[in-house]
Amino acid sequence: MRTTNERYSHISFTGRLRVLGGKGKRASDMLVALFGIIIFIPIFTLIAVISKLADPGPLIYSHVRVGLGGRLFRCFKFRTMVVDAEKRLDALLDADPDARAEWERSQKLTDDPRVTAVGRLLRRTSLDELPQLINVARGEMSLVGPRPVSPSEIWRYGERVDLYFAARPGLSGLWQISGRSDCSYDERIELDAKYVCEWSFLTDLSILLRTVGVVLNGRGVY
Repeated sequence: MRTTNERYSHISFTGRLRVLGGKGKRASDMLVALFGIIIFIPIFTLIAVISKLADPGPLIYSHVRVGLGGRLFRCFKFRTMVVDAEKRLDALLDADPDARAEWERSQKLTDDPRVTAVGRLLRRTSLDELPQLINVARGEMSLVGPRPVSPSEIWRYGERVDLYFAARPGLSGLWQISGRSDCSYDERIELDAKYVCEWSFLTDLSILLRTVGVVLNGRGVY
């Protein structure tokens, strides 16, 4: 069986890598992430207990995403879907042309039958993404950055791919505060490019503050 890196060896960075924000952004990410992990330990524990009582399957789901410079990493989330989610998705897309069209257009399903009852609550509150603080602490993600995408999606970025590769994917970002799943895929790419081109520490702070309101509102969550 091929390793993850062998399977996606076609992904490469084509430009000169200048890491967005440099050491200053990385240091602030790490400090906030470590503090957040400590603060949220009680919530981690509560989610683990509730999730295990509702569904005995794995607590954490990790999925391959493309990171800084095109490097691949496993992005962590609390599992919000049934264990056999991929098989159910394949069956649904084969049986429902409308669902297939929506998936091919946005990689999202407005009414996703794979999501569990507990998973819907976690998604609505964005608590399912808390484990990504570990990715931030490890240097694979940033608190704010482009939307983390899978290897099968990266081709959609076209000539904008070098902008994506120049930044660590974000726990939040312009896509998070601009409609999330309500945005089209092309709009998400434009938001990612805009973020990288216009980045500043003040921009990051503004996005983080606005993220709180978006999470409380629950807008654009499927």
